[in-house]
Amino acid sequence: MTQAADTARTVILTVDDDPGVSRAVARDLRRRYGESYRIVRAESGESALDALRELKLRGDLVAVILADYRMPQMNGIEFLEQALDVYPGARRVLLTAYADTNAAIDAINVVDLDHYLLKPWDPPEEKLYPVLDDLLQAWRHSDYRAVASTKVVGHRWSARSSDVREFLARNQVPYRWYSVEELEGQRLLAVAGQDGQRLPLVITPDGTVLVEPEAPELAARVGLATTPTADFYDLVVIGGGPAGLGAAVYGASEGLRTVLVERSATGGQAGQSSRIENYLGFPDGVSGAQLTDRARRQAAKFGAEMLTAREVTALEVNGAARVVRFADGSAIAAHSIILATGVQYRQLEAAGCNDLTGCGVFYGSALTEAAACQGHDVYIVGGANSAGQAAMYLSRFAKSVTLLVRGPDLAASMSHYLIQQIDEAPNISVRSHTVVDAAQGSDRLERLTLRDVATGEVEQVDAQWMFVFIGAAPLTDWLGETVLRDGRGFILAGPDLGADGRPPAGWELERPPYHLETSVPGVFVAGDARAESAKRVASAVGEGAMAVMLVHRYLEQS
Repeated sequence: MTQAADTARTVILTVDDDPGVSRAVARDLRRRYGESYRIVRAESGESALDALRELKLRGDLVAVILADYRMPQMNGIEFLEQALDVYPGARRVLLTAYADTNAAIDAINVVDLDHYLLKPWDPPEEKLYPVLDDLLQAWRHSDYRAVASTKVVGHRWSARSSDVREFLARNQVPYRWYSVEELEGQRLLAVAGQDGQRLPLVITPDGTVLVEPEAPELAARVGLATTPTADFYDLVVIGGGPAGLGAAVYGASEGLRTVLVERSATGGQAGQSSRIENYLGFPDGVSGAQLTDRARRQAAKFGAEMLTAREVTALEVNGAARVVRFADGSAIAAHSIILATGVQYRQLEAAGCNDLTGCGVFYGSALTEAAACQGHDVYIVGGANSAGQAAMYLSRFAKSVTLLVRGPDLAASMSHYLIQQIDEAPNISVRSHTVVDAAQGSDRLERLTLRDVATGEVEQVDAQWMFVFIGAAPLTDWLGETVLRDGRGFILAGPDLGADGRPPAGWELERPPYHLETSVPGVFVAGDARAESAKRVASAVGEGAMAVMLVHRYLEQS
């Protein structure tokens, strides 16, 4: 790989495994754009990804990525799909032969391809430069600016350090991790005047030092919006998973002044998924991070506000206004509310798990930990789709992955396509009728006690990593008695509110509740928090859109 010396300029990256073609592309690009852009050349998808990650850590900008389709190990589409996670704003171009045009057309759905060019592109003045000129102009009018990376210094087996890394990663905040045991980590501690007794230490791009920061302070310091710009809105969406993001997109695009409030990071449980393969329009699958980033950008494009690290503690009815109260005592109000709070994984009640959470025991996929599982044995508790997706992803790093399932097999709770993939994976095994009785370790997870529920046989196994997916509980306790919920805490809506479809007690309107309307007029529910919901990404997005349609109907009749 070669590149110009001026590291301050924006990058155009080209990747082609044929050295002759690679040099020709770079030559033509430098001839036209070399004075204004750095031209970075790579000869494989892996080396190009390494270059992109390095550029990202330095806070450099990448405007355009050109990738050849026919490359060994990783073809151009596969490369661009991974590059999308690193630089979602870069314009993407696929270089193809005439025989590969169908693949290029398919790539439009997979990687949001901006253009494909047929080889050869001579003369470049007619076939290459006009395309690049248009893409660069479009990129310059976008909002992708250089973002210097945040530095995080912490202990490898620290729950709080893990939480901070996960928070930054899920909110698409570039950061670099430094172990307190490494020389560079110790140097940063010294520069910050800290002795390492209180970790993690976070250094923001402007040099601000944060010691053991809580999520609201961290969010504000790294540039995430935490404060609403108004006191009153047409629509407040509570929860930033697929349902909430869908509602924000449709609400803002249809002219409602919309704000989305998320307590941690947009995407919800789906945002932590390594690969969603049954979502309409993505035949090759899409990662939760990619889907979340696209939805968030889409909502922002239409003008929706998004508040991060804001915990909602109460919902109040004040005449025609619906008031949302935050943990810090502040509040905002709106004509209507959509509850899209989703669910959280249930806690494993086995002895020792609470003390080791974040120190080898994780709830959800914790994708920031995946690389550290290299060469280790990993245990996953659960048998639903989220557990299967995590198993497939972690199997790329781990020596072995063992799924622990209470039932007889995976068929009762996992999609057929995932079961097939797990059966074909050489380093994934399934232990049925098995539960975790205890987790042991001093500073980190070291052993698990497993029990066969059919025979009662108990076994101890060495383990450093356990990821738990054992069902979900709705995040609705904060609602109290404001809206009706079922015995498990899921929110009742529409015909489920009363017997024989009759309105619930205390319903003051002549009309019955709309399909997704709760026991409080103007307050709607969408996604996994709704009683009897489908618990799928596609249905959650659909309910978010449908809820906005019902909000319009409510506002018209209010």
